[in-house]
Amino acid sequence: MQNHQLELLAPARDADIGIEAVNHGADAVYIGGPSFGARSSADNSVDDIARLVKHAHRFNARIFATLNTILRDDELEPARKLVWQLYDAGVDALIIQDMGLLELDLPPIQLHASTQTDIRTPEKARFLQDVGLSQLVLARELTLEQIAAIRAQTSATLEFFIHGALCVAYSGQCYISHAHTGRSANRGDCSQACRLPYQVADTQGRIVAHDKHVLSLKDNNQSDNLEALIDAGIRSFKIEGRYKDMGYVKNITAHYRTLLDDILARRPELARASSGECTFTFTPDPELNFNRGSTDYFVQGRQLDIGAFDSPKNPGQPIGFVLNVGPDWVEIETDGVANFLLNNGDGLCYYDLQKELVGMAINTAVAVGKMKGGKQRWRVQPNDPVAELKDLLVGIEVNRNRDMSWQRTLDKKSSERRIGIWLNLAETADGLALTLTDEEGNTAHAETLVAKEIAKDADRAEAGLRENLGKLGTTIYQPLDIALNLTQPWFVPASAINALRRDAVEALEVARRTAFQRLPRAAALPATYPEDSLSYLGNVFNSRARDFYAKHGVKLIAAAYESHEEEGEVSLMITKHCVRYSLSLCPKQTIGVTGVHGTVRAEPLSLINGSEKLTLRFDCKACEMHVVGKLKRNVINQRAQEVKTAPIRFYRTRI
Repeated sequence: MQNHQLELLAPARDADIGIEAVNHGADAVYIGGPSFGARSSADNSVDDIARLVKHAHRFNARIFATLNTILRDDELEPARKLVWQLYDAGVDALIIQDMGLLELDLPPIQLHASTQTDIRTPEKARFLQDVGLSQLVLARELTLEQIAAIRAQTSATLEFFIHGALCVAYSGQCYISHAHTGRSANRGDCSQACRLPYQVADTQGRIVAHDKHVLSLKDNNQSDNLEALIDAGIRSFKIEGRYKDMGYVKNITAHYRTLLDDILARRPELARASSGECTFTFTPDPELNFNRGSTDYFVQGRQLDIGAFDSPKNPGQPIGFVLNVGPDWVEIETDGVANFLLNNGDGLCYYDLQKELVGMAINTAVAVGKMKGGKQRWRVQPNDPVAELKDLLVGIEVNRNRDMSWQRTLDKKSSERRIGIWLNLAETADGLALTLTDEEGNTAHAETLVAKEIAKDADRAEAGLRENLGKLGTTIYQPLDIALNLTQPWFVPASAINALRRDAVEALEVARRTAFQRLPRAAALPATYPEDSLSYLGNVFNSRARDFYAKHGVKLIAAAYESHEEEGEVSLMITKHCVRYSLSLCPKQTIGVTGVHGTVRAEPLSLINGSEKLTLRFDCKACEMHVVGKLKRNVINQRAQEVKTAPIRFYRTRI
């Protein structure tokens, strides 16, 4: 991929969603294979991926397969075989976390660094580039300045998450799920402890926050930062969401396709990474999909309001207020504009007196009258009045978090993606020839034997030729220009022109397939890892990964946390998010503030959820938070069988 090309990279839970991602403007799609894909319930057969590859390659779009879990020794050979199967299916690149894969006999498939590799520094990015990874997804926590610093020391394609759910921890650096449940995030089975409510207590046992989801973040949305990210060096723009449904992928892909196309139209030095233009039957709007509110996280520096502390659910958009509550109905006042027309099946929600988000599914919604200022009164009957109306009071604000009309629009065909072509019709000695040239410069030629009759009406004959040549509606092409290089506009039967056009289009498909080139595998260069030791945070889970790091200068290598070799309390999560800062308790926030007596210290806090207790420790120099805990004994027992087949141990011995 050339650096001036911009790639919109969309997720796919399955091949059908991946096909629609391409149809809605994705330049590349990432999808999990049948195993090792870091999303335990988003697996796909190789045959399905091959079907997606075939569709994507028609538009010069790429398919990246995720093989980004850490692997046990007994999984290395099955993983190697799977890589070959994916390569044979036409997959363009492999997204990996486990460096042990680089020690295996792999096909010449391009390799990309997963978000799980936790790339935050120029040194680590340069190392991964030098050992043969062509595309690097950077940590979501980076600022524009940090991204630019990495760009200055690398030539690999830099990828960045621009939308979707945010992991509160540095990716690859979270072990709470494994410690508490035996479900490893690094092996695609996170239990999402970050979305739970916690009591936050200080060192004296005082409650600082009550039942707040203090580790739950709003969703990432970089819509306003795309051009700044381009200027900082990002070339691949990644949408999170391999668990997301079809409507999400259609809408969010179309949203960013529109934004990027606007930038491309203004900046001719940039180009899209695939073929074709998209038109949509809807106006993309990221607010209409599930979201927890939006944040641009740390791209523009640390922000105070990045947390979704009240609820990890979708709060939706405000639509109005409660006017009256009956035994099995509620009257709601809305603004009366089209976006606030209520539909049977819509989802509403509101915050109760305990600040808990309560959902309400509409059984029936009836408009019962206009009010002043164009407002509309609705009478709504919920599916479960007893549960959904019990805490609803007059005056409470109501949000909508599911719009059935919107969903029905996206359930239908909602996009067209067309590749522009130039058509040139010319005469031959005994017939006509049609040459097609697409937007990449591929050409195709077809000829037909046909008698050239003088047209009785030249203008009508010319219009007929142009009309029949331009009938590309059942193909993936659209005419940019139709040139008639004829001595005169001959009369030619429509059937002959249609057959000629079909033959030329078929030849163009062959020409495009022939011209398509697989992404090259980058050559590995001599490289030394930036550090000479690796703790459990290095996620080394097999002997080949150990060999890889030893070969690149690491002298002290600890086993992955999943090997159960860590004892006592350790950092189960490392995060740029700071609970003290979000609660306005950071020492830096009190500097120079009048009325603050003494020094505010970043003393530990406790997180309590039922019997679970975690400690928050603050590294103010690095401006990071560590969530500290220990592995449960019962988890070790539960996972004993996995440990028996787990990696060869390489305790902290020097090499």
